[in-house]
Amino acid sequence: MNAEFSNIGQEAGIMPLLRPSGPYVASDETVPLHVQSGEPLARISRANAGLIKRDAARWPSREQIFQGLDTNAMVAICGKAARIFLEDDLPWDAAESVMSFEKYVATLSGSTGMPQALCRANAGKIAHALGAMSEILDGLTRNMPHKAWESVCGENGGRLYAFAPRGRQLGVVLPSNSPGVNSIWLPALAMRFPVLLKPGREDPFTPQRIAQALFAAGCPRTAIGFYPSDHEGGAALIDACDRVILFGDQSVADRYANDPKVEVHGPGRSKILIGPDMADRWEEFVDVIAESISSNGGRSCVNASSVITTAHGDALADALAKKLANITPKPLDAADGLLSGFVAPRMAEWTDVNITEGLASGGARDVSAAYRSGGRLVVCDGITYLLPSIVRCEAETHALANREFLFPYASVLEMPVESFAACANESLVITAITRDKKLIEALACVSLQRLNLGPLPTTRIDWTQPHEGNLFEFLLIAVPSQPAMAGVRSKPHERIAVV
Repeated sequence: MNAEFSNIGQEAGIMPLLRPSGPYVASDETVPLHVQSGEPLARISRANAGLIKRDAARWPSREQIFQGLDTNAMVAICGKAARIFLEDDLPWDAAESVMSFEKYVATLSGSTGMPQALCRANAGKIAHALGAMSEILDGLTRNMPHKAWESVCGENGGRLYAFAPRGRQLGVVLPSNSPGVNSIWLPALAMRFPVLLKPGREDPFTPQRIAQALFAAGCPRTAIGFYPSDHEGGAALIDACDRVILFGDQSVADRYANDPKVEVHGPGRSKILIGPDMADRWEEFVDVIAESISSNGGRSCVNASSVITTAHGDALADALAKKLANITPKPLDAADGLLSGFVAPRMAEWTDVNITEGLASGGARDVSAAYRSGGRLVVCDGITYLLPSIVRCEAETHALANREFLFPYASVLEMPVESFAACANESLVITAITRDKKLIEALACVSLQRLNLGPLPTTRIDWTQPHEGNLFEFLLIAVPSQPAMAGVRSKPHERIAVV
């Protein structure tokens, strides 16, 4: 074996990189600390930018990796991995020591500040995505038979199709805010596309465990690369891969907005809209709205960050603030833990200052302040938290009216129904509680990824209806092109859920 690709060592307690040649212990490493005790949780090998670029350039071809495995075989592997991920002890370090699922949950919780209850819930989402892979592919391909696209040339209904890959591998730069985001890259493997992962600093544990579950289920080991790294390494992965999924804030989204090879998952700015025909019935929807704001600790891009109605804004804001005030810090292992702590207290402090300054500018008030004894930033058992905050804004132009933060936060606004469509533009998910046909038609024409009609939480995801881009269209292109399969994004009305 080439010395460049050989392992430096097999020390226990060091999570290795996953390179084309196999596990590799790098000379550099990071050490995530427990958010509460400050104790080291593991040693994580860290890849440098040069290593990432070299490996990406030398990665085996799709044909070599998935030889003898068709789509149905990969779907079966994913289904088997779903159980393994939740139940089995899996290797995690260079010495192939194993980690149980419960140990994984406790480690992840300590590293991210997310309660163990939410860690388990996110693990359930990942397992569901793996187990429902056939249905997910049907949603991504609009029920096209696998054989129609899994080879260079296929046939469907007597019509010839040719599909070309848009690149050699998919690079994924992951965040640490929510383990469930790992579900987004999983269908690439079922489509027989190798995936190179750069995990978030606080959560290398989830993508590594997913990889080990897939390997145990029969997935080729060269189908997944695992490269913990710094920002320079993330940039190298973006440069080196032909297709990239990237998570980041608005500045990241702006930077890559015009790069066709990069699909940016930026701020969701998801919203609840209550039409004039339902505004007087607002009390019926408080639970759905509160769930949309607070689910998963408010850390997901599908969490509602704005609630817009035509009337009763004050009463609605007060009811939401009162209900969400029940969400308070709990021990990390509490079965009812719903609020996540901040690994970096400075991030919580920055967020708190940002909101306080926005309130001081006028035109907005913190309705939640009446339901807590002190400020929104609290330290409990050594962990820094931000308590749920509902802010009543007078105008949609206010600095806090269309903001997204990593805790249960939402603005509440009143405005004429004629302004709803403009406010909904560039949102990830919109839940429109209305039966007004004109409003529904207006919303179906704006730029958004998913429209829920009726009292559905914004966080309720149907994997058969893509809600954040279409991975099939991102990775494969039809040649000659067919209108529905030419890599063009689905129109909003094709992603509408109705209650």
